[in-house]
Amino acid sequence: MNATPSKDDSIPRRSFLSLMLKGSLAGSALIGLGVLGRFLGFQSEANPPGQYDLGPSTDYPQGSRIQVPEAQVIVIHSDLGYIALSLVCPHLGCEVQVTGDGFACPCHGSRFQADGSLHNGPASSSLTSLRIEESAEGHLILYHQ
Repeated sequence: MNATPSKDDSIPRRSFLSLMLKGSLAGSALIGLGVLGRFLGFQSEANPPGQYDLGPSTDYPQGSRIQVPEAQVIVIHSDLGYIALSLVCPHLGCEVQVTGDGFACPCHGSRFQADGSLHNGPASSSLTSLRIEESAEGHLILYHQ
């Protein structure tokens, strides 16, 4: 019995594990840099440009604060008239939640006053105020830039 030794082309176990560890670390670093870059530098575009009919102005009585989910806004009818605030956080584009005293972003904790002004970050600006007008037909028209 004459057995020819087979040539072993396999990678040593230590080298394989080292290569896998380096690959995992490199992949994690790339993912981390992407998340960090998004967190630090991204400014969201609140809503796409357009014009939205929000319905009859009588649906928005004086003193009301009514959310319009399909437009991602809240319409506030104050003594000064109608105000529309975007419910998209200017930090990373998450939808803010209405709270008893204003608004809060569930993603990173930014808080806004009842008028949309910034209370604390990480957002660096207030909620976007959008143009809103009452049409001749008595409907509220919202304009996104």
